[in-house]
Order: sequence, then structure tokens, then C-alpha cells
Amino acid sequence: MRKFWSISSAAYALALGLALTLAAPAPAATLDLAQALSERVLGDKDAPVTIQSFESLTCSHCAAFEKETMPKIKKAYIDTGQVKFVFNDFPLDSRAMVAAMVARCVAPERYFGMLKLLFTTQETWAAAQTKEAFLDSLGRVARQGGMTEEQFTACINNEALYNGIRERVVAADKQHRIDSTPTFLIGDQRIVGAQPFSEFKKIIDPMLPNK
Repeated sequence: MRKFWSISSAAYALALGLALTLAAPAPAATLDLAQALSERVLGDKDAPVTIQSFESLTCSHCAAFEKETMPKIKKAYIDTGQVKFVFNDFPLDSRAMVAAMVARCVAPERYFGMLKLLFTTQETWAAAQTKEAFLDSLGRVARQGGMTEEQFTACINNEALYNGIRERVVAADKQHRIDSTPTFLIGDQRIVGAQPFSEFKKIIDPMLPNK
């Protein structure tokens, strides 16, 4: 479980500096900012139960949840139309912020696939020994997910996108007191950490119609 680390403008400066040192300036790619920052929902938008997740892409406990528990939630509740899962970026460090930006730069229908790819490869890019190695590794993952090198460079240099994500982190911390990841809000109840499927089931089942 990772504790909240307030992101400062230094995080964006890191991303910007890395991009400019490793790649020639790319033509500005058009990014629909409203679409990039729109809510990311997995499942039926009219499902009776909503899970709000707050996760950081460098958080090992978040990766464990996505690998071990999320598939069970998806099979039991999301695929059956009973639960919708809303993913909220809550990057705890500069590398998580850059990765969150990359995920937001792909088309909405590819977003959860990119998240899965980033969590699956987390140990390679998040643990890179140098800034240059980090960006090179993350760039390879982005290309695996369908981004071109030019799109990747433009994405991590997009200050408006950075600011949009950062503002949401601050708002979530203020409204929900999120101080570690992963944190899940289900109605008025909260689950903290990579808890097993049974913990989610205990909360979700009584909230479902005819349960």
C-alpha cells in the first residue's frame, strides 16, 4: 500500500526534461483534452453499484489488485451488468504521473487495455535505474499499446493534460481523504489495499437488487 505523495510542478518538469533530451521536437499532436480527461468507466453506466478506484501506476499493491482481484470482480459483477468500475488516477510520484498521462492519451476504448499493459510491465519501467532508462522503457510499452514515438513524446509534454490530472488528484484527496493506494469507494464504504475478492463481495452483494 503506497502512501499519498503530493505531486508538485517538479514532476511535470521531470517529464518535460526527459522528453526533450531524448527526442527531437515532434510536431504537436492534437489531443482532445476533454476526452482525454473524461471519466473512464468499465461496465454498464447504469449498473446499480459503482466502485470508485484510486490507483497509482507505480504502486505494486495496485498491480497485485489488478492481477489477482480485478478479474474476479469483472467476471462476477462487471460483465453481468451489476457493477461499474470507475478508474481514478492517483499518481504517487512523477513516474506514475507520466504513465497516467500516457494512458490518458490513447483512445477511451483502449484505455483499460493500456492500464493492464502498464500494470503488467510495471517492474520494467517503474524500476528503471535512470531517468533516461525509465522513459525509454515506458516508450516501448506505449508503442506496444499502439502509440507512435511522436504521439508518446507529444503526450508526456502536454502541460494541460498534466495539470488536469494533478487537479483531480488534489480534489480527490480533499474530498475523499485518499492517503494511500489502492483505495476503493463503494457507496459510503471504503476498502484500502489489495484486498481479496471476498472483501469486495461482502460489500457489493447487499447493495444489489434482490440480494
